[in-house]
Amino acid sequence: MYKGLTEELARKTDSRILLAIIDGVGDVSNAELGGRTPLEAAETPQLDRLASESALGLHIPVSPGITPGSGPAHLALFGYDPVTFNVGRGVLAALGMEFDLEYGDLVARINFCTVDDDGVITDRRAGRISTEKCTELISLISDIEINDVETFVFPVKQHRACVVFRGEGLDDNIEDTDPGLTGKKPVNVTGPGKSARVVREFIMEAGRILHRRHPANFIILRGFSIYKEFPSMRDRFRLSPAVAALYPMYKGVARFVGMDVQICEPEDLDGQARAVKSALESGHDFVFLHHKPADSAGEDGNVPAKIKAIEEFDRHLPSFLKLGFDVVCITGDHSTPCSMKLHSWHPVPVLINGGPQRIGYSKAFSEREALSGALGSFRAMDLMPLLLASAGKLAKFGA
Repeated sequence: MYKGLTEELARKTDSRILLAIIDGVGDVSNAELGGRTPLEAAETPQLDRLASESALGLHIPVSPGITPGSGPAHLALFGYDPVTFNVGRGVLAALGMEFDLEYGDLVARINFCTVDDDGVITDRRAGRISTEKCTELISLISDIEINDVETFVFPVKQHRACVVFRGEGLDDNIEDTDPGLTGKKPVNVTGPGKSARVVREFIMEAGRILHRRHPANFIILRGFSIYKEFPSMRDRFRLSPAVAALYPMYKGVARFVGMDVQICEPEDLDGQARAVKSALESGHDFVFLHHKPADSAGEDGNVPAKIKAIEEFDRHLPSFLKLGFDVVCITGDHSTPCSMKLHSWHPVPVLINGGPQRIGYSKAFSEREALSGALGSFRAMDLMPLLLASAGKLAKFGA
């Protein structure tokens, strides 16, 4: 098992930590908002009050200028070097759907998309089709047969799905076919290897089947990864971790590092609050809470929707704070600026409440306040040691 300094010093205690992720919360100055960001423009009395009693700072998801995917961004926050511990989004999506992966499986995330008559992508998400529509389309392509491999295809949520290729001699040295932008054609799968051949055949046959199924008339694949085992948070940090998330992808990344997945009913913040309470009652001492809508709004370039998503989290914040966590951290996994409609490299505001902190530096939870906060700027993978130390879960180093 990988063992660094934090692992050497980690100790089991009764203190409890909440890590709440407002996905894609960071942004850049927006002319629509008079130069403010959506987080600065949102009405967030609960977050602002908490900020006045907390230490704030900015975390850098990977390193300066590097834009992270959701997988590496979350792994970094869980204390895993996102370069050393790298895994594709496909594996995380499959785990989130509780698919029984086997070591050596090649997995990729599917996006249903819209292409025009020239094969150019006009919508990378096919209008965010419903999960029901996604399930219907998956039934059409689930019987695709390819020599030398088994193929498993299943819906995830809305336009998202997943494909698993199982067979001997597969590798994940394949580029995403998603170009990341509209107005471009899907990236061709090149290379002479078995995996490239298998993926090419699958995409060609799926395209033939979906040809007239507007708006979801093609697929793009990303996050290719071979499934392998990673060390768990339980083993590394002596934690009993759990997750309260609604989207399979985030359940998957949590399962990948050994978190127990909590059932959220209903599937909203009220249901997540009940799930977090249940996790504590069952003895978990670390809970990861995930709030997705701010990221979706950023990717759509929808400023009002991003503000609304942040304000929704703020209204529900007291239901999580009253559960009695010793340390509460609120941050994002990455920035998703509305003007870019993409993830970005911009540092993300972070708040730590509880434990011995330098407080009184900040008056609100925002990028601007975080810039002058007591925590300064640090790598996302250093957040976990800060949370463990704040909760009294790290022993002294040396004599």
